[in-house]
Amino acid sequence: MITRRQALASAFGAAALALAPAVSPAFAQGRAVGTIRVDALPSVVEAWGPNLPMVKTELERTLVEILGPSLQRGAGTKLVVTIGRLWLSSSTRGTGLTGAHEDYLESTATLYDRSGRPLASYPIRSTESATGAGLQPQPEADWFRLRALARNNAWWVKRYITG
Repeated sequence: MITRRQALASAFGAAALALAPAVSPAFAQGRAVGTIRVDALPSVVEAWGPNLPMVKTELERTLVEILGPSLQRGAGTKLVVTIGRLWLSSSTRGTGLTGAHEDYLESTATLYDRSGRPLASYPIRSTESATGAGLQPQPEADWFRLRALARNNAWWVKRYITG
């Protein structure tokens, strides 16, 4: 038979465990970011070759631009965004029988403290319409699509790390 003390202890224990996952992200949100680094998994580097530096630069530039007061050079928190997947749809014709054609960028935004201990990590998947660069095939259409994905991903990173 369960005593009242055991029932209360298990109820408080369950409540504490339920709140535990929320502590780390809440602790990380709102902290000043001192440095930003954008990386990519080796498979992304291999697949995207010369296009990847532009995506990384655009993602970092947009983060610096939109983080504003949350970015304080020299603060102890480091933001590392790792690009895990990058996909451009093969069709830019919009919706059809198979549905919409989307481009997407998957990343993981991780905040680290001064000692390198992770404070919080957020998986992010950004999508953009493949028709965003226009329907006509242009040599620079892929560049516009990749740039739009990088900017979209940066805004999602901001949303997660600043609350």
